[in-house]
Amino acid sequence: MELAASAIVGFEPDGVATPEPALRGDPPKPDAITPIVPRQLADAAADKYGLPRQLVRSVMAAESGFDPRALSPKGAMGLMQLMPLTAQSLGADPKDPAQNVDAGARYLRDLLLKYDGLLWHALAAYNAGPEALEKYHNQIPPYRETILYIEKIDRDLKRSAGASQ
Repeated sequence: MELAASAIVGFEPDGVATPEPALRGDPPKPDAITPIVPRQLADAAADKYGLPRQLVRSVMAAESGFDPRALSPKGAMGLMQLMPLTAQSLGADPKDPAQNVDAGARYLRDLLLKYDGLLWHALAAYNAGPEALEKYHNQIPPYRETILYIEKIDRDLKRSAGASQ
């Protein structure tokens, strides 16, 4: 059946069941436990460190695909794919999603400060390590993985900027 959108006045829910309120003293049901919401963690960390929310979300997407259990072959862990030594230097447990995202956003902010706000340089350092940029005299290293990483985040940022206009 086809219907013009202008003919729709409203919607009524189909018999949505209202859950019974829990009695005092009842233990919480397993499905009542708040799940990890990576995008909310990203937004909170972005706000805390003065970063654009979409930047932190884009880095998280590129790093882990929003999987808090992600583990790279090189040992990077969690949503922001922190190396254990980097996480340790930031005082974070890389296995804890909230600490991982907070430390990853703080690290990204620190890299942006180090490279005078040059986003591609900060992203290259996040991906390949600051040592890689030092090796190439503070230029983006010619590593295929790093270049593709920067391009992926850049595309995502441009796409989201276009969608918000």
